[in-house]
Amino acid sequence: MLPFSNHVRRLRFDAGEMTQQDLADRIGVTRQTVAAIEQGKYSPSLEAAFRIAQVFQVPLESVFQWQGDRTPGP
Repeated sequence: MLPFSNHVRRLRFDAGEMTQQDLADRIGVTRQTVAAIEQGKYSPSLEAAFRIAQVFQVPLESVFQWQGDRTPGP
């Protein structure tokens, strides 16, 4: 499992039940990539993450939340 969670599926539903294919077309990836992102099996590129946030007109933090190690580095 990836060290972050996301709300892509909920955002699609809230946006008039946008399909995975519709979102994929708008951000320039395949439907399978959107499905993998939603399932937490694939980490999107930074560009794709920002594009997803832009499609839904929300801040990036409203789409993706870091769940990894919260311990400060050296």
